Amino acid sequence: MMRSSLSALAIILLKTFDIATGFHPPQQSHRPTRPSSSPQPPTDNIALSQTTKSDNDNGSIQTDKNGDNKAMAFLRKVGRVGGAASIDFANAMGLDESPSGGTKSGYHEDGFKNVRKSKAAYRPCTASGIIDDMSEPFPFTSSGSQWVGITDRVMGGVSRGSLSREIVGGRLANVLRGTVSLDNNGGFVQMATDLALDPSVDAFVDAGDFDGVELEIYCEGSDDEETFNVHLRNPACQRQNSAYRATATVRPGTWVTLRLPWDVFKGYGPGPDVTPFVPTLRRLGIVSIGEAKDVVLAVSKVGFYNVI
Repeated sequence: MMRSSLSALAIILLKTFDIATGFHPPQQSHRPTRPSSSPQPPTDNIALSQTTKSDNDNGSIQTDKNGDNKAMAFLRKVGRVGGAASIDFANAMGLDESPSGGTKSGYHEDGFKNVRKSKAAYRPCTASGIIDDMSEPFPFTSSGSQWVGITDRVMGGVSRGSLSREIVGGRLANVLRGTVSLDNNGGFVQMATDLALDPSVDAFVDAGDFDGVELEIYCEGSDDEETFNVHLRNPACQRQNSAYRATATVRPGTWVTLRLPWDVFKGYGPGPDVTPFVPTLRRLGIVSIGEAKDVVLAVSKVGFYNVI
């Protein structure tokens, strides 16, 4: 009986993963669809998942012995069962502006078509200059890390949003949608990713050979110009609200390539406020912050650049 229970649990865990605290899941279907721009009702824990099962007449999940063994082997491999299963990886790494962080996911709009590859299969972002070009299944980056969405709800705010992978203007992109509210001392939504391929070995990457951050970005809005921030965290950022911030202004309705040199990133919060910036980086966040508004922000590529 215990083996049967563990097997059923393994199948469920294999097919259901959580993504980011404070975010709402886009509607799921067999074909990716563009989520509605209307905000979704708030929840404390957000799950992006796609679960498939075979039901018998009494509603129980049908499994077979071979499937059970494969499922358990897979879960052990990815750390969902066994010794590594109890580690809260998201909280251990921390999240920009977030004291608690969010959980990670192997979710993809087309189902569990891919899972994270072995670390050796990825090229580090400081070797290629590319953090993400959307070539890997969402939410994984092409450099082996993972996107998460965060709102100020982790700090008591009431902003809300979603993070998804969509086609926007002919480009595959991460799309951050949300409503930023300044109530309860809140005021941000963001997408963020760690940069190190293996944070257990070294949580930081040395981007000193580059001249800054480059993004291909699109936004929607009613004003002639919309602003957003890029936040970088390095060893000086010892507090959750500490970061080096750069503010960018873009015209809505068109894709643009934006370059942010290192010298435009200014320290904010304890540590960075008294420490000159150096591009030894742990995390990058793309943030709508400090202004109450609806947000639609898409990114099709993000990385580093060199001035030739």
